[in-house]
Amino acid sequence: MAILSPLRSRSAAVSVAAIAGTVAAGVCFAVSGASAGTVSGSLYRDPSSAVVRWVAANPGDSRAAVIRDKIASQPQARWFANFNPSTVQAEVSEHIGAANAAQQIPVLAVYEITNRDCGGASAGGAPDLNQYQTWVSNFARGLGNQTVLIILETDSLALLTCLNSSELAARNQAISTATRTIKSANPNAKVYLDAGHSTWNSASETANRLRAAGVQYADGFFSNVSNYNSTSSEANFGRAVISSLNGMGISGKRQVIDTSRNGGASGDWCGDDNTDRRIGQYPTTNTGDANIDAYLWVKPPGEADGCRYTAGSFQPDLAFSLANGAPNPPTTTPPSTTPPPTTTPPVTPPNTTPPAGDGCYADVAINQWAGGFTASVTVTAGKSDISGWTVTIVLPSGAAVTGTWNAQASGTSGTVQFRNVSYNGRVLGRQSTNFGFQGTGTGPGTQATCVTA
Repeated sequence: MAILSPLRSRSAAVSVAAIAGTVAAGVCFAVSGASAGTVSGSLYRDPSSAVVRWVAANPGDSRAAVIRDKIASQPQARWFANFNPSTVQAEVSEHIGAANAAQQIPVLAVYEITNRDCGGASAGGAPDLNQYQTWVSNFARGLGNQTVLIILETDSLALLTCLNSSELAARNQAISTATRTIKSANPNAKVYLDAGHSTWNSASETANRLRAAGVQYADGFFSNVSNYNSTSSEANFGRAVISSLNGMGISGKRQVIDTSRNGGASGDWCGDDNTDRRIGQYPTTNTGDANIDAYLWVKPPGEADGCRYTAGSFQPDLAFSLANGAPNPPTTTPPSTTPPPTTTPPVTPPNTTPPAGDGCYADVAINQWAGGFTASVTVTAGKSDISGWTVTIVLPSGAAVTGTWNAQASGTSGTVQFRNVSYNGRVLGRQSTNFGFQGTGTGPGTQATCVTA
């Protein structure tokens, strides 16, 4: 999917404070008493994101290690920006299924509003608002019933210069309806509306726009996707917006802040041309601030603004510029080496010992619920690199595959073969890649057979 995420700052260059990544991050979060807001848990790292695919395809590039360790390792938002009403439900369902199987929280950025970006570098969206509502309804059907964070329509409320009064009223109604549609489909979805950023509209004006667009039905608002303002500036702005909303009788709303590119110096707003930007705080729900649900990487670092490169395209030189010299992600505390208090010998699960020679092996983890399941499969190479793989899994009687991600499936029941796709066939020795699938009935066991191409 081509991600056309917006990158318009709409303001003069601002001073941005350097920010060290000081909070827990990555695919393993330590959520403690310091966690604040209404969201708690690990954020989902998409193994098929553009940056992950680039790193896998360019292991010899001199920039790869920095990009891998500081950007590809981190959870980022998945953008839904193509007008595809017939397929969006399946795409969402596959992504949500993979996140649920990993027991992590996905972040989805919806970017489909009619007259998107006021015809700027990220122009597009649904042809009209009736078709927009059809798309949103289909999108919502794929959300499942577990926690998911929805960033709803970046710039849609902060940027209104291209709309007349009737168009503005229609947009507000569309966003309000979209919010309620998503919350009705998945009551555990957290929906956040557009608040621009701290150097765009005033807090009181932002609160007025949020109220007009139905923030009372949402969980709160997001800021800084379209700029690089410091986290402290955005937090102060958010508190002022919340205060204004409280004065309108709208309480309990919280903020999420995009910190993907706000750890560097000031300069021209366009990230395509600025080499002084740096990644900011690493993504986490452990904010320590009761007003802030999460620090997120909504705008994926390394994806272009639309000035020098096509908006949304991944550019490794941009990613390297953002990551080079930035702090390393925090490391998690290693597990204790003290043996558990038991005399029972540990049981080794199947398929956990790498092959002594060449080849590959597969681990299967199942998330089962009444009537269905998701399976997360880890494919690991032996001592040598592999250029392709096929995993064979036998499903129990009555089980059927309904969706697959990061692999191609042959068959839907009985013995099913899953083959690599173009970007994850090559796996370095002793390294791993992942794929998954969703199905009805009872999921398979942990036994799987892996052969190389």
